[in-house]
Amino acid sequence: MSPDAQTVVEPAATAAAAIHDLWSLMLWTSTVIFFVVLVALALAVRRNRPEPVASPDATAGQTETMTRGVAVATALTVVILFGFLVASVWTSRAIASVRPTTAVTVQVTGHQWWWEVEYEEGTPAARMRTANEIHIPVGRPVVFKVTSHDVIHSFWVPNLHGKRDLIPGYTTAIWMQATRPGIFRGQCAEFCGLQHAHMALEVVAEREDAFNRWLAARRTLAVPPTGELERRGQTVFMSARCAGCHTILGTEAAGQIAPDLTHIASRGSIGAGTLPNTPEHLAAWLRDPQASKPGNQMPPNPLSATDMQALVAYLEALR
Repeated sequence: MSPDAQTVVEPAATAAAAIHDLWSLMLWTSTVIFFVVLVALALAVRRNRPEPVASPDATAGQTETMTRGVAVATALTVVILFGFLVASVWTSRAIASVRPTTAVTVQVTGHQWWWEVEYEEGTPAARMRTANEIHIPVGRPVVFKVTSHDVIHSFWVPNLHGKRDLIPGYTTAIWMQATRPGIFRGQCAEFCGLQHAHMALEVVAEREDAFNRWLAARRTLAVPPTGELERRGQTVFMSARCAGCHTILGTEAAGQIAPDLTHIASRGSIGAGTLPNTPEHLAAWLRDPQASKPGNQMPPNPLSATDMQALVAYLEALR
């Protein structure tokens, strides 16, 4: 499935559709008003040419016409603004109407510069963590509980909903319900530092059965290495600095300050959308992440060519 265009004019969720309808109403109403004003201005310029001598009756008639025109324009302005108010309230009610108890709950935490994603469940053992990629079921409400780990970020997936700021130490909720399958790009919409432009994520909307399979697969432990190269790569991962920051379920790696890598090979990109997730880009990222994303929190890894090859092979097997 190829990614959809990142745009607000192709809504794929109930909230985005309501926002789009309100925007369209305001756009076309304002466009009509703009052209009406231009026509009125052109007629006024053409008709009100200087006359040699204006009689008192003519002056009084012009004043009366102008007063009547201003009164009509004022009344129309009040009616239009009141219509916008009603449409805005209607849109807010449509957005707030998604509140069923069967919603999927996703905790999203913004970091400089990546997204931590956790699927909440009643039992802690059933919770699942990933990064920079969110899967949601089509036709089922989803609530995103958003917050920030460091500075103010802004969660924005234009095809699905409007923007929501992420405030450190404060959690807010966004409700949405996708209406069609697709892969929708999201991003941080609040300047948050050097790599603000490289803080993207993907939201994959899919059928309920596909979503359930994906979620069940992500709750499993990492696949143990099978080949000699992968086993050596796991040893490199554990002995280097990787295990101190990252988590791989089923191993002793339990770092909490960097993205969970249990199923990293299944993701479409690395570095929060900075690079495609290919062996070549993964090796370049591991060797010197500052070259691709200056200022991020991951240090360079001066590994030998053999160790790097083994490490990449191990990570590529984590699906």
